[in-house]
Amino acid sequence: MSGRFVRASKYRHVFGQAAKKELCYENLKVTKNAWDSDIIKSNGKYISLNWDSSGGGAFAVIPVEEVGKAPDTVSLFRGHKGPVLDTAFNPFNDQQIISCSDDAKILVWEIPQDYSFHKYVDANDKIKDITEPKKVLSGHTRKVGKVQFHPCAENVVASSSLDYSVKIWNLETGKDEITLQHKDLVTSFAFNYNGTLLATSSRDKKLRIWDIRAGKIISEGPGHNGAKPSRIAWLGNTDRIVTTGFSRLSDRQVGVWDVNAIDKGPIDGFLVIDQSSGVLIPVFDESTSILYVAGKGDGNIRYYEYENDYLHDLSQFASTDPQRGFSAAPKKSVNVKENEILRAFKTVNDHSIEPLSFTVPRKSELFQTDIYPDCPSGKPSLSAEEFFSGKEFNGPVLMSMEALYEGTEPSFHESKPSVNVSVAKEKAKEVEAEEKAKAKAESEAIPKKTTLDKFEETELSTPGSKSIDDTLKSSSEVNSLLHRVNDSSDIDEEVESGVKDEEWEEVKKPDELPDSVKLVGDDKSEPSSTVTPTPSLKTVVESEPVSKIATTTSEPSVEKPIEKPAEKPFEKPVEKPVDVKSPVPEPEPKEPTKTESKAPTLKATIERFASIVENLEQQVSKLTAAGLEKDERLLGLEKKIEELLKK
Repeated sequence: MSGRFVRASKYRHVFGQAAKKELCYENLKVTKNAWDSDIIKSNGKYISLNWDSSGGGAFAVIPVEEVGKAPDTVSLFRGHKGPVLDTAFNPFNDQQIISCSDDAKILVWEIPQDYSFHKYVDANDKIKDITEPKKVLSGHTRKVGKVQFHPCAENVVASSSLDYSVKIWNLETGKDEITLQHKDLVTSFAFNYNGTLLATSSRDKKLRIWDIRAGKIISEGPGHNGAKPSRIAWLGNTDRIVTTGFSRLSDRQVGVWDVNAIDKGPIDGFLVIDQSSGVLIPVFDESTSILYVAGKGDGNIRYYEYENDYLHDLSQFASTDPQRGFSAAPKKSVNVKENEILRAFKTVNDHSIEPLSFTVPRKSELFQTDIYPDCPSGKPSLSAEEFFSGKEFNGPVLMSMEALYEGTEPSFHESKPSVNVSVAKEKAKEVEAEEKAKAKAESEAIPKKTTLDKFEETELSTPGSKSIDDTLKSSSEVNSLLHRVNDSSDIDEEVESGVKDEEWEEVKKPDELPDSVKLVGDDKSEPSSTVTPTPSLKTVVESEPVSKIATTTSEPSVEKPIEKPAEKPFEKPVEKPVDVKSPVPEPEPKEPTKTESKAPTLKATIERFASIVENLEQQVSKLTAAGLEKDERLLGLEKKIEELLKK
């Protein structure tokens, strides 16, 4: 749409690109269980996949570098008595993973250092499975649908179950330290940036914000009205959450909420995506403030930029291959040298995994500081004991991404306190209002005077002056300039009419020059920058000689004394000849006015000057045409000469 306002953003041209087929993971058996989960997870080094297996539950762990077609028999993690519903990697230990299942158990696993998905064999060269978990967590009474590690505290895990509870576990002791009881099944939950709050969405269509260590609800309100499950994610280091869900009419929606006022509903209402049946999986990248939304059964992945409680539509990754599972790798695993801002994985047709890369298109080979702020380092901020004891902290330990680009040892530092978006918006409004008030005060302080006003006050202000016209008329410099222009105009006219230089007669200018209008400039101004008035007939009939006439034509001025001024006086072409020796008939008397003067009017002078310019342009055009005609003749002669020479 022409004229459409385009918002400035460095992420406006982010594009997603799928990996080539030889870099995908094929010949996989993705679970067909209908439980709503992400199905796949990744920590940048490994990919976990809920496996479709018989005789109990199993999941696969695939090293990222083992791409291509997998063998028919692969090594799996087996230990659950029911289908595996969800998995999660430990953010502080790449070799540790947990899984939950229909059997109401949570298992903690250690990935062997020499583990291989394609060929992990025993002494007899047979594929072997990992069947012994490191730890078993028992506490839920019904199936466990989701598990997630704490983002800052080591060995702290959260899980949700069909027993309508969310439990916070201490892996060091194997006990559930905190239980957050709900009234219905918890379909999704998410830790905030520092892990002190937990946002949950439930099948009773309500959203709740919990203070984890106090075990209390700090905010609660109705969420999406649809019957299908909703998802929830925290918008970085802020007091905002984003949810995806359905309306009563099956519209897929996205909403941004203030965690301190859930009961007030989504900020500015719901954003309607489309009408479809697939659950939307939200993934938020806090370093770029981009929200990625992948729909189950969709091929496309939409992404939006979050700013001041508003989701700006950026673009979408288009694909014809639908996904059921979608997951993003940690920020530290992206390719910094290729300006990659997100690396993700999606399942394709339940038999393969396709890597995706979202990139900011830039040609610079330098490190892009503006798109790579510090990211979570993989080091815990505190231990499980410190977390449950109530120790205060801001967030995860951050690391410099420039070290990844340079290949050096990264530096670490603590996170900043959480941002209250409402307060930040108020401060921004105050700053904007102050800037506007300051600009307004400055504009009012500057006197609004036109150029003419300033000219009157500076150049034309004389004691006792009544008007600009009086000041202009009293200027001898202006009068001298006007007389030069008058003389030049008359000479130009006579030259054009065929009068020779010898026929010119010097005439005496009247002692008192007529009043005129002031021109901006000085005596050195070019003729093109001045206005040329035409003298009246009375100014040339005086018999007293003058010494010289100055011209301003392009040719040098000609100065010749006229010996017999009375024999051939200067005559301006008129309809009837005028006897210059006889008295010139006076015009009909009329009442004089204050503004009337003997000199030609400014309008007449401008018209005269315009006619001169028009004549010059005609002469230039004629000369140009003659030159072109001459060039054509020369070219014709050259061609004839060439033809004669060839013969």
